[in-house]
Amino acid sequence: MVYLKRFLYVTAILIFTAMAFMTIYFGKETFHVTEAVAGKKEARPSYHFVLIPEELDNEYWGLVHEGAQDAAKDHGVFLEYLGPKQANIDEHLKTIDMAIAGQVDGLMTQGIVDQKFTPLLNKAVEKGIPVVTIDTDAPNSEREAYIGTDNYYAGILAGKALIADTKGPQTVGVITGRFEASNQKLRVQGFLDAIKSEPRIKVAAKKESSITKAGAVKAAYDFFQEYPNLSALYGTSALDGIGIAQVTEYLNKKIYIIGFDTLPETLKYMEKGTIKATVVQYPYQMGYKGVETLLQLKKGEEPKSIQHTDTEVIRKGNLPLIPSKPEEGQQR
Repeated sequence: MVYLKRFLYVTAILIFTAMAFMTIYFGKETFHVTEAVAGKKEARPSYHFVLIPEELDNEYWGLVHEGAQDAAKDHGVFLEYLGPKQANIDEHLKTIDMAIAGQVDGLMTQGIVDQKFTPLLNKAVEKGIPVVTIDTDAPNSEREAYIGTDNYYAGILAGKALIADTKGPQTVGVITGRFEASNQKLRVQGFLDAIKSEPRIKVAAKKESSITKAGAVKAAYDFFQEYPNLSALYGTSALDGIGIAQVTEYLNKKIYIIGFDTLPETLKYMEKGTIKATVVQYPYQMGYKGVETLLQLKKGEEPKSIQHTDTEVIRKGNLPLIPSKPEEGQQR
């Protein structure tokens, strides 16, 4: 009898632990518990959404999260920010699968290139979980909407900036985050299409940074070693321009650099004149609109399936940046 009681006790503990893990991991407790505040009970969140970025430890995705979190607060939604600390497709897929198992009310994720990714998004939709892709689309999936930059157009803007800001023959190197990432491919292709009518501009090669500053530093250094006549570098992901600028200053090179995004370090190099131009995206706007779009879907509305956020090129003369209203998608 003692052994039976002990067995039942241990079994109960294991079951409770497993259930608690899922509850804590996906915040389900939020929907069942209200807290007393100043003698009143807090209103329970209306929905539970999850944002799964390419990587958690990334300043760009931090801005996406900030926008999503502000929208969640404005609309009484509980938002979780989960995913790999550094880009890892397997961890990304696992997080999506766990979110589906946790029966979340809505899912926002970056589109990634993997044969398992599209079926996983379709699985979520089949189970009644609306899916919105952020930053990078998954057009062949059943996702309801894409919110982010028109990446091909962004590449065209970068190419036009290079044409406008330079004179004479130019040998250009392209550093991109990941060769297989669709958003990076589009930024490269738009750039190439923009400059193809300019015979004075030649592309030396394309190199990959693995979406890291260290990768961009190595790629830029290799460019300078392999192409002594290099006169310009174009970086297609947020950390590429920063890595390029570091190497350029270290080697005391005078070249034209155009990057992506307005991270604080990027703006610092623009103030110094090392980075000449950058393509501005609005990640805060992406996150904010992502939550609002999921809310529309939960209400049975039909939002636009493609929602391009603002894109522009800025130079030193445009600094300092003046924050706009949150709902307009500020670049902080």
